[in-house]
Amino acid sequence: MPKVMVVDDEPFILMMIEDKLKKAGFDVITSRQSKGVTDVIRSENPDLIILDWMMPEVSGIEILDQIRATPQLHHIPVVILTAVGDARIKQKALELGATDFLTKP
Repeated sequence: MPKVMVVDDEPFILMMIEDKLKKAGFDVITSRQSKGVTDVIRSENPDLIILDWMMPEVSGIEILDQIRATPQLHHIPVVILTAVGDARIKQKALELGATDFLTKP
């Protein structure tokens, strides 16, 4: 079963995404914490990461940077999730190594 790691500080968004992914047959790991999440990603080795752009301690972009700089993790697709629909932000995320970009409803 493919494993998806979802990182978002908003509990409702996290629960909603987790519920939808589990119903679709994915194994889901969640984290509301951005600090230290790279260690969790390293230990869980997910097949996909869905990562919130704006997190309180460490931003999603900083986490993306850490993932792309870690040989064990750099191959994992990362989808950036954000409430901001600005095309410049999408472009920046893709330039920094995001696989794709989703706007929160």
